[in-house]
Amino acid sequence: ALPEKKMVFKGLVTNKEDMNKLMLTPLIRYPLPGGSALITFEKAKVAQRIIAAKEHVVELSYGEKLEELDRCRVRVQAAPVELLLPSALEMGLTWSSRSILVSDLPSLGISDEALLDKLELFFSKTKNGGGEVDSREFLDDSGQVVLTFAQDGVAEPLIARGHIQVLIGKGKYRLKISPCMSGDITSLQLQPSCCPRTVLLSGIPPVLGQESMRDTLEIHFQKDSRGGGEVDALAYVPAGQWGVAVFTEDVTLP
Repeated sequence: ALPEKKMVFKGLVTNKEDMNKLMLTPLIRYPLPGGSALITFEKAKVAQRIIAAKEHVVELSYGEKLEELDRCRVRVQAAPVELLLPSALEMGLTWSSRSILVSDLPSLGISDEALLDKLELFFSKTKNGGGEVDSREFLDDSGQVVLTFAQDGVAEPLIARGHIQVLIGKGKYRLKISPCMSGDITSLQLQPSCCPRTVLLSGIPPVLGQESMRDTLEIHFQKDSRGGGEVDALAYVPAGQWGVAVFTEDVTLP
C-alpha cells in the first residue's frame, strides 16, 4: 500500500515513457553458512585489496589462551559478495470491485484488532453507506486498512465519496476512502551485482568463541599493515550454524 503524501511538482514531464516506471529499492537476503563472516569496509578500495589477496593468515592471540602452537594462526579465504538485483519489473494491477482502502486513521491508543472491530461495525451498517463486511486486514507497512464487502455495489459509492466521517468511540474522524488495487509480478529480470565494500570470509574454524572470533577478525582486517582499513560492519556465523544477512541500497560515497 502506498501512503498518501503531499508533493509539489516544479517541472513538466516531457518523456512519456518514464511515466510508468517504478523505482525499486533492493532488500536482499543473503544466506551465510557456518564458518564464514561478512565484513564491510568504509572504503571500497580496501575491500578490493582484501579480495585480491584471496587468502589471509589471522592471528588468534586476542582474548583467549591457546595451548597448541599450530592453533595460534588460521588461514581464511576472501571472496567477493555477488548478488542478483532486479533490473526490470512488470506488474499487472487489478482493481477490486468489493474492497476499499481506508486511510488517515486516528491514533487512539488501542490495538489493531480493536480498531478493525470498530471499523467493521461502522461500515457494516447500510445507513452509513456500507454493507456486510466479508474480511478486513490491517496493512502494517502503511497503517491503512483494507475492507472487503460480501456483495458488489457497496465499495463503489464509498470510493466515489472520497472521505467519510466515522464515529469511533466518542469521537468523529474524517477517513479517506480509496480504491483497493492488487498487483501481481508478470515479468522480473535480474542482473548480477558485486558488493563494492563487503567481503565474504570463509574457512573460519571454531577455535574461539563467537564474540572473541568476531573481535579478532575486526582487529586483523582494520590494520593498514595487512591491507585492511576501517571496518563499517562485521557479521560472523560459527561453524554448525546458519545466518541470513540483509543487504540494502548502499548510499555511502566511495
